[in-house]
Amino acid sequence: MIGDMDQHEIPFAERRFRNAKFRRGIFLLPSLFTSANLLCGYYAVVAALSGTATDFDHAARAIGLAILFDSLDGRVARMTGTNTEFGVQFDSLADVVSFGMAPAVLAYAWGFRSLQPTAAINVELLGQIGWILCLAFVICCAWRLARFNVQGMAPGSSKFFVGMPTPAAAGVIASIVHGFKVPLHDWRWAFAWFVLATVLGALMTSTVRYYSFKDIPWTKKQPSATVIVLLLLIAIIWRFSEIALVLFACAYATTGVALHVVRFFRHRFAPRAAGVSQ
Repeated sequence: MIGDMDQHEIPFAERRFRNAKFRRGIFLLPSLFTSANLLCGYYAVVAALSGTATDFDHAARAIGLAILFDSLDGRVARMTGTNTEFGVQFDSLADVVSFGMAPAVLAYAWGFRSLQPTAAINVELLGQIGWILCLAFVICCAWRLARFNVQGMAPGSSKFFVGMPTPAAAGVIASIVHGFKVPLHDWRWAFAWFVLATVLGALMTSTVRYYSFKDIPWTKKQPSATVIVLLLLIAIIWRFSEIALVLFACAYATTGVALHVVRFFRHRFAPRAAGVSQ
């Protein structure tokens, strides 16, 4: 009987420890930043469901903190040599929550919860349209992250992302909610708000290039003027966060589109100009 029991236990042990990768564990420091990112996203969803202006602002702030943690986990992993495939997948899953689900729930609740029934519009129908458009934002976020995991940065350059980064799209929604705080009461503004969420989703899945800031040499010596400018930006954001964050987030979103339009017309009319000069 003992021999039979040993024969049954050996295959189970082999199956359990066949791949040594499952016994290595994970690197603690970058995983803590990713977990903090996920925690902020989860808190943002819970706060957005509460429905008060203060809770909406807390949800927007939590998304902002998630953006900060997301920018740190990869950088810390590269600096400490602890970047792994597990970390990449864990980070993407956390981003779906923090930059997909959380801003979509926040956008829907902030744009619909306080609407008053009027004869001009069917509020319930607008709410159904709103949650469908916010769902599109979540799908586009997941699509954008999956494409980035497969294709990476823009071909031939590590300075640009293909499509609007998911933290930037979430940042536009969070900054507007943080800037205005009071939820929408006019159905026309609510409809425009849901359309904006759809446009942000489309930008995430587009081929519009956005600057990545990854070529900035943060670890090298910089001129004193650069440090002063950075300190001033931090002070402005700290003191006038409602206005500054909206301006920064919207400027980043529109700059990518504007440069894309410029490149389109430049490539379209450059051959004609060359032919005329010849």
